Amino acid sequence: MSSHSVAPGDRSVPWRDVFPKACRLKPVKYVCSINARSLPETTDPDTEFRYVDISNVDSDGNWVSSEPMRFGDAPSRARRVVADGDVLVSTVRTYLRSIAHIDRVDEPLICSTGFAVLTANGAVGSKFLAYWARSVHFVDEVVARSVGVSYPAVNAPDLGNIPCPVLPIDEQRAIGRFLDRETARIDALIEKKRRQIELLHEKRAALISHAVTKGLDPAAPMKDSRTDWLGPIPAHWLMKRFRFDLTSVEQGWSPQCDNSLAEPHEWGVLKVGCVNGTEFDESEHKRLPDDLEPRTAYEIKPGDILMSRANTTELLGSAVLVRKVRHRLLLCDKLYRMRIDARSLDPEFVVYAFGSNATRYQFERDATGASASMKNIGQDTIKGLLMPRPPVDEQRDIVRVLNAHCERVHQVVAKVRASIERLREYRAALISAAVTGKIDVREAIA
Repeated sequence: MSSHSVAPGDRSVPWRDVFPKACRLKPVKYVCSINARSLPETTDPDTEFRYVDISNVDSDGNWVSSEPMRFGDAPSRARRVVADGDVLVSTVRTYLRSIAHIDRVDEPLICSTGFAVLTANGAVGSKFLAYWARSVHFVDEVVARSVGVSYPAVNAPDLGNIPCPVLPIDEQRAIGRFLDRETARIDALIEKKRRQIELLHEKRAALISHAVTKGLDPAAPMKDSRTDWLGPIPAHWLMKRFRFDLTSVEQGWSPQCDNSLAEPHEWGVLKVGCVNGTEFDESEHKRLPDDLEPRTAYEIKPGDILMSRANTTELLGSAVLVRKVRHRLLLCDKLYRMRIDARSLDPEFVVYAFGSNATRYQFERDATGASASMKNIGQDTIKGLLMPRPPVDEQRDIVRVLNAHCERVHQVVAKVRASIERLREYRAALISAAVTGKIDVREAIA
């Protein structure tokens, strides 16, 4: 047995018994090089490349995108050189399981130092190495060897000590072909289901936009709204600026907070993500440090309408109604808190109206900010919103219909997401079974 092999009875490998007895295991550092190539600090500032950060790789092993940039403009972490066949393994926030195989590089590619770049040395092929790196056994070892609570990370030496099975090259290739075919089938099914979710969301958004601008009665007499971007509205509805029913609007406070959730007796500050869904998510907050005095005037209360005032174009203006909330959560400065006159406007109707095409058009038209990744809505835009206004009883009827429809969509989406998760679990199990020899792939690919 090679001095670089892992003995069959090695207690440091708790899952050694999942392999056939004849299978050799070697530490990863002996079957590939780790971080072999880096850009030096003396690199010409005008050197151009595409940059891959942790956020560009998802937990399914997909390389989502890469951003073109110059070395002089790149972040200091843009240093690792990537070549054809390399495997990227996230060494920070390892619970995200960001691992990708780079099949083809058509132009210079650099990745973040938050990745370990594995380059197969011939003892194992790059594709087999990539599938091994996505196996449950390897990922669990990476997570187990990570240190840190809020930002867990693993270092390259610890990563290099994780064992890797060393199989005959023809067997590795057979496993790669088998998994290429089977994971492609699974991925195609997952993509169909994701598209189904997108279509359900699009249908829901279209129904909301129609209900809050045209009403529920298709036979209702219509009139000109006198706005090109809205068209006709029911004849008995009004067109009013939001300011006439808005009793208050304010943005909050964003001190430097701990990257952890507040305990029930502690204060927390909301993050902008608390409004990104269809319901208020109070878990989207950070703990206020003990040495900071809470600004209690910003404490969130049931009945508050919260809206994202600074976000990406897609999420800008996302709004929720706070129905219930734990004590001691504070408004952050990237959110608006609004309170309205409930005698003329139903709060749930307002939230639905904020998600309509008519309101989103006004948000996007009036938003400021040069970057698409961060747009801003001013208070004057909020106060000046033109909103079709049915009588308040009709608003509540619209809300009841939309609530029922959205609940049905939510139930269907939950089932589809559960089926996606089952497919992802099956894919992970299939990869792990193939690379550990639990599946004889020779007949499967014949």
